[in-house]
Amino acid sequence: MNKFEELGLDAQIVNAVNDMGFESPSEVQEKAIPILLEQDTDLVALAQTGTGKTAAFGFPLIQRINANSKKTQGLILSPTRELCLQITNELKNYSKYVKGLSTVAIYGGASISEQANQIKRGAQIIVATPGRMKDMVGRRMIDISTIDYCVLDEADEMLNMGFYEDITDILSHTPKEKKTWLFSATMPKEVATIASKFMHKPVEITVGTKNEGSKNVNHEYFLVGARDRYAALKRLADAHPDIFSVIFCRTKRDTQKVAEKLIEDGYNAAALHGDLSQNQRDLVMRSFRSRQIQMLVATDVAARGIDVDDITHVINYQLPDEVETYTHRSGRTGRAGKKGTSMVIITKSEMRKIKSIERIIKQSFERKEVPSGEEICQVQLLHLAKDIKNTTINHEIEEYLPQIEALLADFSKEEIIKKVFSVEFTRFHNYYKNANTINSPKPGDYAAEDNGFSTRFFINVGEKDGFDWMSLKDFLKEQLDLGRDAVSRVDVKNNFSFFNTDTAEVEKVLSTFKEFSYQGRAINAEVTKANEGRPDKFKRKRGERKGRRKKFDDRGGDQKKSSRRSKPRNAGGKRSANIKSSVNRRRNKK
Repeated sequence: MNKFEELGLDAQIVNAVNDMGFESPSEVQEKAIPILLEQDTDLVALAQTGTGKTAAFGFPLIQRINANSKKTQGLILSPTRELCLQITNELKNYSKYVKGLSTVAIYGGASISEQANQIKRGAQIIVATPGRMKDMVGRRMIDISTIDYCVLDEADEMLNMGFYEDITDILSHTPKEKKTWLFSATMPKEVATIASKFMHKPVEITVGTKNEGSKNVNHEYFLVGARDRYAALKRLADAHPDIFSVIFCRTKRDTQKVAEKLIEDGYNAAALHGDLSQNQRDLVMRSFRSRQIQMLVATDVAARGIDVDDITHVINYQLPDEVETYTHRSGRTGRAGKKGTSMVIITKSEMRKIKSIERIIKQSFERKEVPSGEEICQVQLLHLAKDIKNTTINHEIEEYLPQIEALLADFSKEEIIKKVFSVEFTRFHNYYKNANTINSPKPGDYAAEDNGFSTRFFINVGEKDGFDWMSLKDFLKEQLDLGRDAVSRVDVKNNFSFFNTDTAEVEKVLSTFKEFSYQGRAINAEVTKANEGRPDKFKRKRGERKGRRKKFDDRGGDQKKSSRRSKPRNAGGKRSANIKSSVNRRRNKK
């Protein structure tokens, strides 16, 4: 008996499975399929990307659908157009021996009227993105009031993309008695809220541990200076000639910038982000799937739903803000039982993030050194030799052999080998022959960072200027053009703040804020020590604050009443910016 048949699947589905070459079910399929076939229950399944979740809900859904009825019985919500189309194609393959069963994809970027017509012709299963589905339900183009099953696939990704309201609105149009199957890689509180609000005593299954990373993925990090991040990326690519990777950046701007630099440097690369049109996205993904592109540089949102086999590496050019996002990134490799590698390029200030990720994924990172120029040259030379060895001989060149032999008659076998290899190898050798190491020393703690590797600065802006630590970090990133991760240990006080950068950036910081103004006043930054207060020139003399307050209050009589009148507050309990400005102007005049 076929192993899938042992799970209780019908012969029609088992035949399709055999055609697709599936030999044995994955862990999530073994756990989910029998439950969904035998019990009328809601289900919450937690399993990493690439573990076979589509078949885990797809097989039972197809088997439970009544193909003789044309009404819509099953709805699957997925986060992206790519994933929506992928699920639809897989369900069609699974159900190819089920006569009369129709699966229709509903997504943005295509004709809404054509999609509505497909539904009218009969679609027992609809696979949809939340935005387009909400739109069509609102226009009454789709009736989901009598569906029997609703599947939320990649639920955490949908919620991370801001689809919470869309999902709750869509589910409000479905019957309470339907069965809901929720599949997710992680279980953030928003997913738990959906489960508690729209599901009744769901059965829970977990493959591995919640939020745990895939056992097939090795996790490595490379410690470099902020200015060497791109150089490290190039070296990692050159050290893995057969690399087939997704490179993750935080922003669309960084994604485009890194992709353009890689293309300029001769790599087969492309960008994937939200500013691309749907046609551009489709073209990029076709090129990536056919391996015309070796390095796909993507934002987290744009990469959601990418399901491409045999990705060898995921490279985190910048770490994400959320640990769960790292789990999704690394899940793009190490799929279908194959091994993969997730690389992280970090600066010293991000070491704490590595520890946080390790706790969540329950796996350790291995610190690796960025390869030296000599190591890369050796790898490239041996790779070239391997390519030559495995090259199929084109016998059509035989008629030209006499001319070639005559041309090379004066050279020995050794000299010819050297010349052949030099054609490709010289480029790498010339580029890397004088290359320096770009690995940073590992910081043991913050004290070590202040001891030569990192420098602490004082800056005379703080909470009263509307900053918190995050907004000040973004402000410094923009002014210094260092990258957000190059600014660390931001500590915001009321009237001033502290921050760290690499010691190599001291002159840049000082020159940037030498004659700098913000909102009409001079902003200064000075080097300080880790636990030192404000530099002397910014400290008030004893009695200065008290004297200023007294001068101000002498004009208004009673000090307490005057103080209350001078500090009207907004709804959040903070002093109004306009009132503060007025008070400051009057103080200056005084």
